Amino acid sequence: MDEGTYRVLPGGDEETWRFFDRDTYETVAVPREGHDAPVDDLQPGYLVDAGLDWGSEEPAVRTLSVQRPTLYTYVADADPVFEVAESLWEETRAAGDGMNATQTYNTDNSVNGVCYVFADSGQPAIYDEFRSGARPIEPLVDRVNDGPDEPRAREVFVLDPVDGAFTVVTITLSKGGRFAETMRETYERDHPDEPLA
Repeated sequence: MDEGTYRVLPGGDEETWRFFDRDTYETVAVPREGHDAPVDDLQPGYLVDAGLDWGSEEPAVRTLSVQRPTLYTYVADADPVFEVAESLWEETRAAGDGMNATQTYNTDNSVNGVCYVFADSGQPAIYDEFRSGARPIEPLVDRVNDGPDEPRAREVFVLDPVDGAFTVVTITLSKGGRFAETMRETYERDHPDEPLA
């Protein structure tokens, strides 16, 4: 049995997850059903410790524990793009850069997140690569967790604006905090059920 730490990502269809290996940066397709562990109750973004049994063609999850119930939310055709991201993109484009980042602040002028923008020049789209794990979000999340706060559950929003010229990754420092809830309301994404959190 292979034991490792994985980030849960959406699968290629509704019946699978992708487990992104934190050590190798490779992904494994894992069926949502047919395991000893409650794999179907996972959510994209969860950081899990899992034991995979390769006794058959598809891996079976024999052991599973949620290390941090971070949530990843993917929004295709995002409209509108929130002001901080739009301004950051204009600044990035004017400078001719491929990416840029800035902290976000609440109304009390306290840092409540980090916003990244990435220029998107074609196929495969950066948004799709983030969704599949081909382009890892992991270093961005690690950078936040290496900050002054202790590593904890966050919410990550990956936005693909309607015009397709760039991709936005926003990491909210507090899962379920006001910034995260504002993002969910803006993009009409309900908070998922989390029996394992």
